[in-house]
Amino acid sequence: MSWESESQNEFAREFSDEKFREKLLRYAKTAGSEVVERSLQLYYALDGPDTPKWAKGVIIGALGYFITPLDAIPDFVPAAGYSDDLGVLVLALATVAFCITPQVKDKAKQKLQEWFG
Repeated sequence: MSWESESQNEFAREFSDEKFREKLLRYAKTAGSEVVERSLQLYYALDGPDTPKWAKGVIIGALGYFITPLDAIPDFVPAAGYSDDLGVLVLALATVAFCITPQVKDKAKQKLQEWFG
């Protein structure tokens, strides 16, 4: 097993709907709209009926990384704490781009608008 798949599995174990919602509700403004929008796109793609299992694994690993407070740059570090999370989310989005449908983008934008006005 490669390092990437081991760490992906470790972060995937951190993911749950409840933990994801809690993290977003608690830290949405701190993380910023870009991080929140990207994570919501992945979250909504996870439920897509056409999202294959391997893509769901990528998404769950990325969202698990986002949920974990102690990662490459701890989330509590001012101004930089979510930059590594954004990088992981963007990489996951690029990997599963075909799953990010217009409907997924719309749902993410609606939720973002609800939270950030």
